[in-house]
Amino acid sequence: MDESEFEGTLVLEKLAEIGKVDDFFEAIDSDNFSAARSLMNLAKVDAETIAIVMKKMSDPGSH
Repeated sequence: MDESEFEGTLVLEKLAEIGKVDDFFEAIDSDNFSAARSLMNLAKVDAETIAIVMKKMSDPGSH
């Protein structure tokens, strides 16, 4: 997947299935990369998508 094709809704849907959307947003807001990655792994988000989210988290203008 190209980063320009990234669809964040898929990540949120998977997190919603396990009831972890709020925890995920807290991790993003506090720049807790480890927690965000763990939550996405728990939600069975694919590695390529996780890498894109991590890259977007590290970009100061993205959130």
